[in-house]
Amino acid sequence: MAGADDTKFEFSKIADGIAGAEGPVFDTKGNFYMVAPSVEKNGKHAGQVLKVDLNTGKTTLVCEPSVGEDGGVPAGCQCDKEGNIYVADMRLGILKVTPSGQYQQLFKVDSEGRTMQGCNDCSFDYNGNLWVTGPAGDIAPSEYRRSFEAPFGSVYCLTKPGKVIRIDTGLWFPNGLAVRHDESGEACQLIVAETPTKLLWSYDIKGPGLVSNKREWAKLPGNLEGGADGMDFDDKGNLLVAHWGTGHIEVFSPEGGSPAKRIPTPFKTPSNLHFQPKSRTVYMTEHDNNGLWKFEWETCGMPQFCEKE
Repeated sequence: MAGADDTKFEFSKIADGIAGAEGPVFDTKGNFYMVAPSVEKNGKHAGQVLKVDLNTGKTTLVCEPSVGEDGGVPAGCQCDKEGNIYVADMRLGILKVTPSGQYQQLFKVDSEGRTMQGCNDCSFDYNGNLWVTGPAGDIAPSEYRRSFEAPFGSVYCLTKPGKVIRIDTGLWFPNGLAVRHDESGEACQLIVAETPTKLLWSYDIKGPGLVSNKREWAKLPGNLEGGADGMDFDDKGNLLVAHWGTGHIEVFSPEGGSPAKRIPTPFKTPSNLHFQPKSRTVYMTEHDNNGLWKFEWETCGMPQFCEKE
């Protein structure tokens, strides 16, 4: 752990009872959304996209995505400049959800004609390209599989012109991801969490759907327990990573390596985190009680694509 000591922060609970609690995101009007991927009805997947009142903790159903008779398992969310929510779904791939709750499955195959894999998390770069992890097997109606059992997970880029390019495959459950930009605002680095190995992989971004120089960027502490889940950059270039199963957020400096700080959480299974725009407030989901929490970090979050003019 390179001497990283626990750094205490005060956490406040916002809501609980949200089945699977994932995908926290703000839209362009300050509305807060998240997903409940673990909802089932009649023994079938029926995951939900929810709007949350952060003052009361009350949730409102936005949509319950499905394709044919196959319900979704929504996991990660991002917002575009028009206020639409893009959802990485473990059964349905990539979805686009409008503010009114209408949704569509964007792609069934990638740019080379391969069936899309189920997706888990996503992150826009400042040019509007959406980078997406795909840790599941082929989308519904194929059998539901996850790459914890074998390393068939992939990483995609949904380019602004509108095609999905698979940029890597052969990963053990690729999970959270984040994009770093250079001083000119161009996307320059992609970080991808590989949960079972506790590794964070780095790729140099050369253009929409084009990467090179894959390398190990960091590794989370510990041996068997837990693994990296969702993540977000602050405006100093530090990466905050939810360390599922260990009750910690790991904070990495821009150079990666070992954590510079470890933040203990009041729950064992932090799953995802997201900065409120233009603030130090971090909203965090957790699986112990299917909850949503918040805390104040040391600096503001990195601006999101939907905030950029």
